[in-house]
Amino acid sequence: MRILAIGDIHGCSVAFDTLMKAVKLQPTDRIITLGDYVDRGPDSKGIIDRLIGLHQTGQLVALRGNHEIMMLDAYYYPHRLEGWLACGGRETLASYATSPKKKIKLDNIPDEHFDFIANICQDWWETEEHFFVHGNVNPHKPLSQQSGHDLFWTRFYHAQPHCSGKTMICGHTSQKSGQPISFGYAVCIDTWVYGKGWLTCFDVNSGQIWQANQKGEKRTASIEEFSIYCPTSSSVLA
Repeated sequence: MRILAIGDIHGCSVAFDTLMKAVKLQPTDRIITLGDYVDRGPDSKGIIDRLIGLHQTGQLVALRGNHEIMMLDAYYYPHRLEGWLACGGRETLASYATSPKKKIKLDNIPDEHFDFIANICQDWWETEEHFFVHGNVNPHKPLSQQSGHDLFWTRFYHAQPHCSGKTMICGHTSQKSGQPISFGYAVCIDTWVYGKGWLTCFDVNSGQIWQANQKGEKRTASIEEFSIYCPTSSSVLA
């Protein structure tokens, strides 16, 4: 069974569809999406639709990201709406508009989508050798005791080995190079797809990387090429 982690998607459905075709999903694969499905990119609605479909197959473990947290906050606490809109929420609401001339509003988002984000998505997930979060963790606390701030908002830059001894797989900290980064004990695969980067899928067992962008281009590599402990290795994807 392959365990495939996918970084921050941000409404980029062209990149997502291209990536899924490149990966050639098998019935035995387990997919872990690391959050930030909405905002920034043009098709948040389409991405949530696709993830709900994947979840119905039983193959998907979907995590929440900080952008889903902001979206839920805007839904439950109207005074936080403007803050979300300023962080990419406008693009999300536009993807739900029924016509270009109609006012974009939260009411256009179906209950099924809010239910997916609030009740289906998880804060973290783990296997025997890896754990998956959106942002980062406190290295001294078990996953069940992590704060929301660390899980959703803390950046990758100062990631440390976790007390569990497991390898952390995360997103959130966009790598403007378009390349993932590995510390060995921690790997970040947010590669700035909504900007000029790529959407990344990482097979955590084999180390294979697939990437796709909003132009429909794709490329592959190995995570070993992006380890900070291998300064002489190539960082150019084939």
